Amino acid sequence: MPAAITIYHNPECSKSRKTLQLIRESGIEPTIVEYLRKPPPAATILKLAEWLGVGVADLLRTSDGDEADETLSLDEQSLARWLEDNPASLQRPIVVDETHARACIGRPPENVLALLRP
Repeated sequence: MPAAITIYHNPECSKSRKTLQLIRESGIEPTIVEYLRKPPPAATILKLAEWLGVGVADLLRTSDGDEADETLSLDEQSLARWLEDNPASLQRPIVVDETHARACIGRPPENVLALLRP
């Protein structure tokens, strides 16, 4: 069964654009979620962390400085809700293989290649 691929995409981000290009070059047209326009709900953020095998804190962009630092004391649920309200602080891009319940962060973009293999 072919994978159902979704990319949480920021078209302004060069890494996100390159990751999307690699997905398309593999012959897959993914579902594109422009997460800054349509932030994923907290429940989805929790699922993404689970599929990535990380805590929700690992989904924070470390370059966001003090704003992200103050969230580190939050529990997983609260942090997921915070990310829902502050999607610019979410790591990008996140690519999801819904079929096989797995995900990766496209930093570097070539990380996505392992996800695209059966």
